[in-house]
Amino acid sequence: MTAIRVPAATYRLQFHHGFRFIAAQALVPYLSALGVSDLYASPLFRARRRSLHGYSVTNPLEINPELGSRVSFNALARALKSHHMGLLLDIVPNHMALSHDNPWWLDILENGPASPYALFFEVDWQPAAKLLEGRVLQPILGAPYNQVLENQEIRLGLDEGGFAVHYYDHKFPLDPKTYRPILTLRLDALIERYGSDHAAFSSLQRLITLMDHLPDRSATSRGKLRERNRMKEILKENLWRLYRDNALIREFIDQNLTVFNGRRGDPDSFQLLDDLLQKQAYRLAYWQVAQDLINYRRFFSINDLIGLRVEDPQVFEASHSLLFSLARDGRITGLRIDHLDGLYDPQEYLERLQESLARETGALPGGPAFYVVVEKILEAWETLPAEWPVAGTTGYDYLTMADGLLVDPGGLLELREIYHRFVGAAVSWPDVVYDQKKLVLGSLFGGEVENLGHSLSLLAAQDRPARDVSRKDLLRALFELTACLPVYRTYIRDFTVSPRDRQILNQAFDEVARRQPGLAPGALDFLRRVLFLDLPAAPADELRREWLHFVKRWQQFTGPIMAKGLEDTAAYVYNPLVSLNEVGGCHEAVSPAAFHEFNRLRLRHWPHTLNATTTHDTKRSEDLRWRLHVLSELPAEWEVSLKLWRGLNRHYKTEVNGVAVPDAAQEVLLYQAMLGAWPLNSEEIPAFKIRLREYLIKAAREAKVHTHWISPHPEHEQALEAFLAAILDEIRNSSFLRDFHRLQAKLAFWGALNSLTQVLLKITSPGAPDFYQGTELWDLSLVDPDNRRPVDFPRRARILKDITKKEKKRARPLINELLVHWQTGGLKLLVTRRALQFRGTNLDLFLQGDYIPLAAAGDREQQVVALARRLGDRWCLAAAGRFFSRLVPPGQFPLGKAAWGETLLILPPEAPAQWRQIMADDLLTAAPTPEGQALPLHRVFHDLPVALLEGVSG
Repeated sequence: MTAIRVPAATYRLQFHHGFRFIAAQALVPYLSALGVSDLYASPLFRARRRSLHGYSVTNPLEINPELGSRVSFNALARALKSHHMGLLLDIVPNHMALSHDNPWWLDILENGPASPYALFFEVDWQPAAKLLEGRVLQPILGAPYNQVLENQEIRLGLDEGGFAVHYYDHKFPLDPKTYRPILTLRLDALIERYGSDHAAFSSLQRLITLMDHLPDRSATSRGKLRERNRMKEILKENLWRLYRDNALIREFIDQNLTVFNGRRGDPDSFQLLDDLLQKQAYRLAYWQVAQDLINYRRFFSINDLIGLRVEDPQVFEASHSLLFSLARDGRITGLRIDHLDGLYDPQEYLERLQESLARETGALPGGPAFYVVVEKILEAWETLPAEWPVAGTTGYDYLTMADGLLVDPGGLLELREIYHRFVGAAVSWPDVVYDQKKLVLGSLFGGEVENLGHSLSLLAAQDRPARDVSRKDLLRALFELTACLPVYRTYIRDFTVSPRDRQILNQAFDEVARRQPGLAPGALDFLRRVLFLDLPAAPADELRREWLHFVKRWQQFTGPIMAKGLEDTAAYVYNPLVSLNEVGGCHEAVSPAAFHEFNRLRLRHWPHTLNATTTHDTKRSEDLRWRLHVLSELPAEWEVSLKLWRGLNRHYKTEVNGVAVPDAAQEVLLYQAMLGAWPLNSEEIPAFKIRLREYLIKAAREAKVHTHWISPHPEHEQALEAFLAAILDEIRNSSFLRDFHRLQAKLAFWGALNSLTQVLLKITSPGAPDFYQGTELWDLSLVDPDNRRPVDFPRRARILKDITKKEKKRARPLINELLVHWQTGGLKLLVTRRALQFRGTNLDLFLQGDYIPLAAAGDREQQVVALARRLGDRWCLAAAGRFFSRLVPPGQFPLGKAAWGETLLILPPEAPAQWRQIMADDLLTAAPTPEGQALPLHRVFHDLPVALLEGVSG
């Protein structure tokens, strides 16, 4: 029996063709020296070629060869084991790539519902749109179908896999039952020329006869389907052999392919190919058609990622067999589940996963068999379902609370007012989210909404009170409720709706009534009954299943709407303080009391969850956000600069369709992006300007106001680029840049101090601290792909080696040196390493120890956040400053009495009197005060604005 491994600290690496297993293996000693216990890997199974993220899985039964061989992977696993490190692997159970590299999908394209893999994917073979009956839409064309066809971009060819049509990198095999038109074109003329007894044509005739006896893909008999599967492989194998070995047949087929591929300028010449394509199990279509006709479940609105039916036991076993093998062999020690909300029944999946892992690994009974965390975005008041057999989430809930802790609540209110004045409209975050969810529902998910509406109308037709409710009203009710749902999804699994889900649904229905009082009550009442599974009296079993199935399908759908509406649209439209526009962000300041209460609940319910501050999906890196948070401390100064900059840069704007570009909201977003991401090293500025330009265009398209991904607006985007180039021109615009750098320098300094606070709190709070690649030094990255740029690991290793060497002599000179050269990021690396090593040495203290909030007393009591961890007679204490602009001028570190005066940190009565500074290797002694024994903050923060203390017994 094996015990579950709980990470002490994880470090996320993004694997791709430019960063392979051998590169990760070389990093293992460095990560171990840093204090990392577990490497946290992006998906490693075979994915679409040249993928930079690995989420476009094409075969979950193979290690991605672009990352290295299986031998290289095993070498990485051995290197981790030799350093007592684990491997937390990101997996993708929800979807796979629609690609000819995906053998399962290729078989479906060839055989449609007759494919043994048809049950693997969520395809509606009987959709409301009859033209797609028995076919799956393939919206991959860059222009309307007829235009692409007559431009000869769709080409028919033959290879060892049989006949297929090709569209650039896409390949679509033909149903072998439909080969006849190709093989019989001009055949009579050739037989007349060479004679019917010619050996080559006799062989070809036999293949045609075999093809004629091939069962149709619409066959329902299992025996017929097995026969088809066997015969089609014989047909393709013999056809390829005949083509390859017989010059006459090869010439005949090649000439036929030329005829089928048509002649540009002669529309009638493409009729043969069009007729052939209409007989296939797929329909090639312009990619924008997916908005209305999609008949498969996509990952969000990405047409070439299809939902996997992992709820089916056969699909589950087939798609997880390599994963289970790696767990059984000890090569992976934990799992991160991507997009859990996309699954039909998340809890059922997690239970099946843990049961299978227990069987494979021989885990101890009585609890989860494996360390598993889930990618789950929780709203500020939302909790993870307690019955899920997981260790927790990937940490966005922690990120939200940690971010809010560094935002001044009063300043945030002022920033909103400043923004409203600047853009000329008073808008609220909830209203923006509602509007943008409706926007994406109509513009990106029209096909899905139509399909769900069709299903709802079929249920209404079987219900006497709802029978005469119009389909239009039902569709509108569904549309509005989805837009008003306050969370990513509910988790109804059976006919018992939990109190949590009832509360959420009631809140959503109340919001619909508030926003749309004129909505047809009959439609809304019926939708309420369906979602609450309030069935008619004595319903038939089939009706019960249909109602529950609708609820589960709707639950799968709401997560993508929230993600695309909130994360990928609203977060680029509403810009009072863009550092709060984050995945799972709550747009509110967080008090120390609320932060401590969050941590205490976390320790009680999810002590082994992850604490993330930057991920591959965050809109901005941690250091960038924490730099921008300083604006909440300087709202008046921000408004003065904002007005000044608008005036200085007004004449660089261009009018496009009567609108000055950038508009006010875009201008605020741009200035804040510049303030947050401006490099500390001047050598990086030329590259940064290119990165900023690319980000600005992406942000404009994500906002979907003036330009968007579906239909880019070149004139608007060119005007944005011209504006950016002009304001960054040091010769033409020195006045703006001079004032910009003045404010930016303040934010950069105080933001760096914020980073030290956050890294210490992350490491000492309940949960395993998670580090995204490269963030042990300052990292000022924007949204992907900017945050997936190569990391300079040799530089990080050199800095760590230098710190390690110098701290062996004396800690204080090293700290002073790092303070003087704070721009290098060595300070953050020092705090990270010292805190991680202490955590690793005292892991039981952090996993099991009590969490005790600490208060301060004095003039600076609001500028400190402190906590203690206790296990028996062992203690540690973490204290960190915040709102540093109130303590010191920019460039001066908040140390000693000058910054902290006589403010005291109050200790619990049972706490030890003596404490050892982990960072500076110094001893502090508590003194009695009227509030109890206390430590003077000027002593706690004598060397650094953060402190980790260990209680000294006796």
